[in-house]
Amino acid sequence: MQNNEYEIKPGNSYPFGCKHNGGGANFSIFSRYATRVELLLFATAEDKDPFLAIPLQKDINRTFYYWHVYIVGLPLGTWYNWRIDGANLTRENGFSFDKEKHLIDPWARAVSQKNWSRKAGCKPGDNGLTAMRCCVVDDRYDWEGDTPLRISSEKAIIYELHVGGFTRHPSAKANHPGTFSGLIEKIPYLEQLGITHVELLPIMAFDEQDVPRNTFDLGLKNYWGYSTHSFFSPHPGYCVTPEEGTHIQEFRDLVKALHKAGIGIIMDVVFNHTAESGAKGPILNFKGIGGKIFYHHDKFDKSIFVDYTGCGNTVNANHPLVANFIISCLEYWVNEMHVDGFRFDLASALTRGEHGEVLEDPPVLWGIELSEQLFKTKLIAEAWDAAGLYQVGSFPGYRWGEWNGRYRDVIRRFVRGDAGLLPEVATRICGSSDLYEHQGRLPISSINFVTCHDGFTLYDLFSYSEKRNLANGENNQDGSNENYSFNCGAEGETDNNSILQLRKQQAKNVFALLLLSQGVPMLFAGDEFLNSQKGNNNAYCQDNGLSWLDWGMAAQNADMVNFVQQMIALRKRHPSIMRRRFLTGKDISWHCTQSGQPQWDEPKARVLAYTLTGTNAVEADLHIVMNMSDEKVTVDLPLISGKEWCLAVDTSLLSFQEIIAPQHQNLVNNQSYTVNSKTIVVLENRDSNSKLLLE
Repeated sequence: MQNNEYEIKPGNSYPFGCKHNGGGANFSIFSRYATRVELLLFATAEDKDPFLAIPLQKDINRTFYYWHVYIVGLPLGTWYNWRIDGANLTRENGFSFDKEKHLIDPWARAVSQKNWSRKAGCKPGDNGLTAMRCCVVDDRYDWEGDTPLRISSEKAIIYELHVGGFTRHPSAKANHPGTFSGLIEKIPYLEQLGITHVELLPIMAFDEQDVPRNTFDLGLKNYWGYSTHSFFSPHPGYCVTPEEGTHIQEFRDLVKALHKAGIGIIMDVVFNHTAESGAKGPILNFKGIGGKIFYHHDKFDKSIFVDYTGCGNTVNANHPLVANFIISCLEYWVNEMHVDGFRFDLASALTRGEHGEVLEDPPVLWGIELSEQLFKTKLIAEAWDAAGLYQVGSFPGYRWGEWNGRYRDVIRRFVRGDAGLLPEVATRICGSSDLYEHQGRLPISSINFVTCHDGFTLYDLFSYSEKRNLANGENNQDGSNENYSFNCGAEGETDNNSILQLRKQQAKNVFALLLLSQGVPMLFAGDEFLNSQKGNNNAYCQDNGLSWLDWGMAAQNADMVNFVQQMIALRKRHPSIMRRRFLTGKDISWHCTQSGQPQWDEPKARVLAYTLTGTNAVEADLHIVMNMSDEKVTVDLPLISGKEWCLAVDTSLLSFQEIIAPQHQNLVNNQSYTVNSKTIVVLENRDSNSKLLLE
């Protein structure tokens, strides 16, 4: 039983949220326009009634705009909510105060969604029975000397994955499927694959019920997690014992285990909108403590939420308080959780001012870039928003990486066989100097990817010409209609062996190009063993076998996994592919079938070759040929005095023969090589004494 006779003290305004110091707990929350604030304490996350309700007094428990209280002897594991009253929502003021609504703490370190009902949260009045709850947590932890990793960006190989879907399928054989703990069990696989960083889809606590009504009625839920409500709390759905408030410990265990394996962790963060949606959405936290500050509202009618994100609201990120909240949050995840980087969803929304105008120098983004505590943290922007703002190549700031959507699109088109793309293909695989060099930025500004969580999987990219999203409950209207995909001769599943072989070869072509390109490559989990979503290119609501990784496919397509492992190994042994500066004429020469004669202006050209010079006398040169035409071609090999060419990669060869480790490579005809259709070939050279120059 809880002791209801606690000594209550005024408390302090800092730190924000709840902080337990061993002798009790301090609570602090910001609400500039509140007229009444009440703290509710619960023994468990599911209790109907609080065992203690503490009304705060303005003259005792308020400092500037912060309401605070200290409770002596309050035990760890206590659950709590806030109730806040103030002005009603009107056209004039833009507030959403509701004196009966149970609010979660925006700074909460652990939350429970056990009894949560989004429907009840959208209605006015008391939702205590169905509200989320916050936990008073123990933030002590033995890091065993762990610190964030400092892997240079040019050496990074990112692997995007979904924490739940990575181990939720029975084939994963995880002891705790779909959790941070389950992911720990798969770290040996990640080590063997050779990636350097995992990029986790949102793991900050999000509302799984935030989906359209038709989708919800089908029993589906928000699976990807782009509906954050508690930015300091790991998602309870990824914890083994969230009812015990173990969120922080479980996530830290994952970070520490990844770091021990030499793998960094990048978090996908969603600061452009929250789970509270628009005017008809639920009141969870920000609306109830001061929505006028936290969100963009119509200039003339403050009851209207302006939406640049497609999710009902847009965070007013450049308001001083909100900017401070975002930067403090990021610093928390780095300092206290040892995270190595962040990928910002719809990051261009963060460049908008109070009235939606695009700011040349957004304070929040420069605050992030200039933060001393984030100085060595990787920053990656999805440099667009849902209202048409597209900033790939022009995102504010210097050290930000950008998801390069232009790389994705041209590589998809080139590999499927579109002609006349050679100049742009060459620019993209060389690090997109047209986008970044004039700004003084580097090849590492380009995060190169062909597939990600949003869109077709790699296998589906070559299996479906049209999306298949009916299962989402939106009449196939959701998801992109232009995927630059090609089904290789049959739509969807087929038993035609030639089509199946072509699909696999095309997948290898994509991996080869991705891992040979200057910049930072990003792979999507499961692509390396040809995971399929049956043509669904927007599986945001599919928390089921459609999205979960079937690990049986890893054994079935072991040749694909081997190919990706070996391509990663090839990249790692060639500093010439991982340059920090843009290539010059001394570093690269371009060809077609004849040496030194690329067909830049030929509208039907689909063959391109280039020679990449090693960074020193020890590193081998590379000669790479890309034949995306429908015919085989014979290409000249450049003559380099004192060196001979040996075959490293030929994606048209049989499985386990298409990529060759250095010790097993053979010399080829030193004058020419025949490249089959839809094929990537890579040759490495050795000196005339047959000594491989690869180390």
